[in-house]
Amino acid sequence: MTGIVLTAPDMARAVTRIAHEILERNGGADKLVLLGIPTRGLPLAERLAAKLAEVEPGFDAVARCGALDITMYRDDLHRQPTRAIGATRLPAAGIDAAVVILVDDVFHTGRTIRAALDAVKDLGRPRAVQLAVLVDRGHRELPIRADYVGKNLPTSRSERVDVHLVETDGEDAVILTGGAK
Repeated sequence: MTGIVLTAPDMARAVTRIAHEILERNGGADKLVLLGIPTRGLPLAERLAAKLAEVEPGFDAVARCGALDITMYRDDLHRQPTRAIGATRLPAAGIDAAVVILVDDVFHTGRTIRAALDAVKDLGRPRAVQLAVLVDRGHRELPIRADYVGKNLPTSRSERVDVHLVETDGEDAVILTGGAK
């Protein structure tokens, strides 16, 4: 299977559903902080925060959303030592005692999220950490699972899942490429 697996409307519905699931699971948005993992996890976190603000009056989408750079926590730096270090931007209130929602575009082996958990540990002590992803493609190498998933997309290891976002790519789409010929 190759081609578009999520269109812009599909992605919008997934973000809306994830926002409602987050609110239901956490009994509202009082202690929520969203941290997007760059590159595409950050605009997804901002979209999710905006959706939470639509549903929950009083939730400040800008003040409760940040960016979490995990570059120095990755376990593959020895293979790709030329990575640029990005900015970590935490909400002014920090993450102590908050429910931190890590947001990423594609969940694959779990190694990115392991790095994110290490980074969060160095930044504060949240009450809980949860994970929201747009696409879960399987192939886990670590015992980590997503709490909120827009689309479960079983893939072969030879396939590639590309998330395109208006903010970074000029369009919204999830595209599956590669695989057996």
